[in-house]
Amino acid sequence: MIKLNGVIHQLPRELKVTILVFICTLSIGFYSGLSFVRTTTSMDPEGIETHYLGNENDESAEIMKFKKNEQQMLTVVHNHILSLSVIFFLLAIILSITSIPKQVKYFLMIEPFVSVFLTFGGLYMIWKGVTWFKYIVIISGAFMTFSFVISTFLIAYQLLFSKR
Repeated sequence: MIKLNGVIHQLPRELKVTILVFICTLSIGFYSGLSFVRTTTSMDPEGIETHYLGNENDESAEIMKFKKNEQQMLTVVHNHILSLSVIFFLLAIILSITSIPKQVKYFLMIEPFVSVFLTFGGLYMIWKGVTWFKYIVIISGAFMTFSFVISTFLIAYQLLFSKR
C-alpha cells in the first residue's frame, strides 16, 4: 500500500513552491468569486432569491433584476459544478499528501463536493420555485468556503513549515 501521509514534507523545493503559488493564485480567484456573490446577492437569503428570481414586481427596488432564464441557470450550474469539482479535486490530492489528522483530512477532501452539489443544485431549486432552498444554499456555501479556507491554510502551513 502506498503511504501518502506526510509526503508533502519530502517534496523538492520547486514542487513545494509551485503548489504554494497554485494555492495563492487559486485563493485570489476563489475570494474574488466570493466578492462577486457578496455584491450580487448581499449574501443573505432574500438577496439570493432576488438574484435568481428577479424583483420586477417590486416598484421600490433600487436595482431592477429579472428572473434568470433556463439557459442562464444551466450555464451557472454547469460551469460552477464542473470548475469547483476540479478545484476541490486538486485540493483533495494535495491534502492527501499532508500530515494532518486522517479524519480532518477526509472531511476536507469529501465535504466540498457535497457542498458544491447542494449549493448549485439549491440555486436551481430556488429558480424552480422551491425558495426554502435559499437556506440550504447559504449553509452549504458557508461549508464550502470554510473547507476551502481551512484546506488552503493547512496546505500552505505544511509547505512553509515542513518537517525534515
